[in-house]
Amino acid sequence: GPLSPDLISYVKHHQHEYDAFIFFTYLYATTYFVLPLVAEKAYLAACAHDEWTIHMSMWDKFFEKPRSFIFNTLEEKAFLKKRFPKANLTGTVAGIAVEAPSTYNVKNFRDNYHIHEPFFLYAGRIDPSKGCQELFDYFINLVNQQSGSKKLVLLGKAAMTIPKHPNILPLGFVEEQTKWDALAACDLLIMPSPYESLSIVILEAWAVSKPVLVNGKCDVLVGQCRRSQGGVWYSNEDEFQVAIEFMNQQVRTQLGLQGQKFVEKNYVWSKIEQHFLDLVH
Repeated sequence: GPLSPDLISYVKHHQHEYDAFIFFTYLYATTYFVLPLVAEKAYLAACAHDEWTIHMSMWDKFFEKPRSFIFNTLEEKAFLKKRFPKANLTGTVAGIAVEAPSTYNVKNFRDNYHIHEPFFLYAGRIDPSKGCQELFDYFINLVNQQSGSKKLVLLGKAAMTIPKHPNILPLGFVEEQTKWDALAACDLLIMPSPYESLSIVILEAWAVSKPVLVNGKCDVLVGQCRRSQGGVWYSNEDEFQVAIEFMNQQVRTQLGLQGQKFVEKNYVWSKIEQHFLDLVH
């Protein structure tokens, strides 16, 4: 899913009225059934990463159909070229724009949730497949070994049991403004997922000049940190702890500012829109 017979029918009968069709994510039925109908003017933003579904043989011929592609990152493009060596994977690396609100209120966030200590932030689906169990294990061990009262604040829906720990604070879903307030208030954002085609939340963290700590097993996240100079990465628990120790106030400030410049240069709507226009003209 989602399956939309009306959409399939509409495209069949009205495709001549359109110059281009842009499909987002390879995995959905709307892409799988509609794209072949308009392949000669189809552009696919696959949002692909190394997950089990992309290795199904049903995609081998499918990825040879689009006219061109829109990639989220250089790493996604490299992965797809390796996975589909026969496909003509031409296209642009665009991504998505992020826009921070004009104002955000750190004090309100801290007061509303009674968080007065320094804290790390995780935002997204709380799921073992997103590296969350590993994050919880690493963080609890870190707290047990180090003095201080760091907190780990979680935003998002839980698809697993969250450890009951005084330093782990799950806030569930929050309003968009509250998310931005949390990003502005945190010491750093942690993204433990090993599988991403692009992480919007790390772009949002950089947009408010916050550094990130990411899973070193994810080529996309490491590549984004290298290009932005806005974060560091870990591949095991020792590296996780060393990274936390390394990122003192001065380092965090510098990394955050470098990440902010990276986002302002590459992830604004004017630039993203131009990528799309250049591709379809």
